[in-house]
Amino acid sequence: MDYDLELERVAETINQQEDKTVLVQLGDGLKPRGTEVVNFLQENTKAEVFLWLGSCFGVCDVPKADVDLVVQFGHNDLQPTF
Repeated sequence: MDYDLELERVAETINQQEDKTVLVQLGDGLKPRGTEVVNFLQENTKAEVFLWLGSCFGVCDVPKADVDLVVQFGHNDLQPTF
């Protein structure tokens, strides 16, 4: 299955916020696309982009890193809870 990672939208957000450092965190099933994601974001923004290769147990598992923005990709949409 192919996932639309909306990389253009991510790059636009990085550019609008003028983020200088970005950490990309992928679920295990998406890690094979890590190089593609990092390359796209580096080519389309001025940010230095890093790839988190540690484990990821969902959106509550945010790595501690000194970056301007953490971008998390998963397999499913996060549904709002009310």
